[in-house]
This record gives sequence, C-alpha cells and structure tokens, in this order.
Amino acid sequence: MPKTSMKDVFTDSKGHYYFEVSLGTDRVTGKRIRKKGRKTETGKVFETLKEAHAEAVRVKNDWLQKHGQGYSNYAITFEQFMNQVYMPHYRTEVTENTYESRQSILCTLIDRFGSKELRKITVNDVQFFRIWLLDREGANYAQSYAAMAFGTLKKILTFAVSLNYLDKSPAQQVKGISKGTTDVSYWTRSEFEQVISKIYLADYYEHLCFVMLWVYYMTGVRVNEGTALFWNDVDFKNHQLRVHNMLIVRSRNNYTRVNHTKTADGKRVIALDDDTLNILAKWKSRQSEHTTSDFIFSYDGKPMIKSTIGRIVSRYAKAAGVTPIQTKGLRHSHVSFLINELNASVLVVSKRLGHSSPDITLKYYAHLWHGIDTELADEMAGVVQINLATSKQFSFNGNQAVSPNASPR
Repeated sequence: MPKTSMKDVFTDSKGHYYFEVSLGTDRVTGKRIRKKGRKTETGKVFETLKEAHAEAVRVKNDWLQKHGQGYSNYAITFEQFMNQVYMPHYRTEVTENTYESRQSILCTLIDRFGSKELRKITVNDVQFFRIWLLDREGANYAQSYAAMAFGTLKKILTFAVSLNYLDKSPAQQVKGISKGTTDVSYWTRSEFEQVISKIYLADYYEHLCFVMLWVYYMTGVRVNEGTALFWNDVDFKNHQLRVHNMLIVRSRNNYTRVNHTKTADGKRVIALDDDTLNILAKWKSRQSEHTTSDFIFSYDGKPMIKSTIGRIVSRYAKAAGVTPIQTKGLRHSHVSFLINELNASVLVVSKRLGHSSPDITLKYYAHLWHGIDTELADEMAGVVQINLATSKQFSFNGNQAVSPNASPR
C-alpha cells in the first residue's frame, strides 16, 4: 500500500485512493481498531487525494466524539493540536493557494501559543494577543492583517471545542478586530492611457508588458487567473475568453496550474472587444518568433509571476506620473472603466468578475458607482412644477421662532 503525501491516505495497485485510520484500542480485546474506506460519506468514490484525506479526518473526528475518546483530558499543547489536528483539517477545506497564503498567520499563532497546553489558554491570553497584534510596541500589524490573524485564532479554538479538546473557547469573551475599510487605488481611463503611452512596443519585453496591462485592465481577471491563461482559452472566432484556471506560483520554475478559480462561481467566459482580440493576435504572432509557450503572459516559455507584474505596474505608473496601484488595482480599474465610462449595470459587472451574486459586487465596488446619477440629476430639474399659494393657508399656534412680520426671502 504505497503512501501518499497526506497522512492516513494510500493508493492501491491500480492507483485508486483509499484511507485507513487507527482509532485506538478495543478495551475488551486489546486489539487495534482500524477503519478503511474508498468512498466519501455520500458514497462517492474518491477521485482526488484531497477527498480521501478529508474523509479520513471526518471519520477519525466522528469516532472520537461518539466514543468519548477525544483529547479533552489530554495535556496536548497548542502546537501539537495545530500540527496533528487543525492544519490537516484546514488543508482539506481550502485551496492550496489559500493554505499557503495563510502559513505566516498560522506560524505566528504557533510562535505565540505553541508550548502552552491547549486547555490552559485563558481569556487573558487571548486578550493580550489581541492587544499585541495592534499595539505599536507589539506586532503593530495593519488593521486588516490583525483582524485576519485574530479571526483565525478564534476559528481554531472553536474547532477545538467541536472536537471536545476544549469545553468552551477562551476567545468567546474577547471582542473581535474589525477589518476596517480598505480603499484599493485604481486607474481611471485617462490615467491608463497615460501609462500605456510610456510603453515602447518595438521592444519585445515591453510588448509583453503592454499586453498584460491591457488584458488585466480590459477584462478584470484576478492576477493569478491572468497568469494562468493559455492561448487555447482565447476564442478568436467567438470573441470570448475562458477563465477556468489559477496559477499557484512558488517561483518561476515551481508552479501549479489548477483547474479552478478562487471561488466556485469564478469559472466564467468573458466577452472580448475587437481591440483586445487584435492586441492578443499580434502578441501571439510575435511571441511565437521568440519562444513556444502555452501561456499568454510569457516571453521565455515560463509564466509571469505576481511580483514581476507588480514591479511592471509600479515602473510605468512612475513613468506616467499617475497614481501608484497594486496589481489587484487593475481589477478595480476595470470595474471603474465599466461603470464610469460604459455605464455598465451591476449584473454585467458581477458576471465579468465571476462573483456569485451582485451583492458581492456591491459589497466591494459600490463606491465606484459615484457620479452615475449626474445625468439623472440634470433631468430632474424642471420636472416638478413650482406653483406656490398666493395667500396664507394656515394659522400656526405655539412657540414660533420666526417673527410673524418676517417676510420670505
């Protein structure tokens, strides 16, 4: 039974996944209790390693809760709980990209509480951690990062309660940290025009820079969706772009192109304009003269990475003298372009961005709809006719601050 990279999961001679977990010792016979399976709780045969591991974790946790053999009375430390229980579970609940992006926070929590017994973490410990996250003499993290770190701790302790490691969470009585409001800078159409005016298209690498900036600005794809785009995702005949993948990058030589996007609703097909199609066609022809690559954003066959794109954005923003933005600001720029230049509805914007509903779009981008009621305000003028009374209609009693002899101005 060949082992896999995940605990308790194996493959058989045909390459099929199955799990086998140890559930302790039978108190009567003294024999080890093991459970093996090849299907999920709903009867679905495992198709992936992740599915098999998730089922192994579920079976083990259900057994411990049902038979009262949880670790609620065991002096397990926070670090042991994290490594043995929480992180294997968490890895099955999120994408690999999300899991890797949360490693710094998980390490921070282990550094803070690692050697302390899980059951001995107090309300004061949690409160002092909250203060440390925000205090200038402590970690002094940004509000959003501190909120994420503290929220992660609360989730971990709540999970420990659900598995009977704790009777109650010591974080219940501690106030959470607000994420605050984060304004993401973006480029207006005129600013974007200034940026691309600084690109020298005759240069091969700058040509790629132009194509990347243009596609991100005109489609609103997420950064890791854009870096994952293959040429076969572009339908030149039907004027469409298929967005079905993300690129998880550790380095330019170590990356994974996964068959999903950030959310389940992120898989989508975007309509492309003629300008974008022409720009892509010219780049495809030029790229083929220098290298062979499935990736659209590539000059040497390898995909571009987020940090490189970020430097490109900064370089041209500085050259153009416009607002410096983060790479994700190109997605916001696309939304601003759709709303303020094309008067696009929230339904259209939501579809292009791959949101599950217009509510999500409004939650993050409602502030970009400023000024769209200007024409409406102009049309309102003169619609309501003003014909005032020619004599007094009422006699007011009571305390009146205005003198009865005062005349209207």
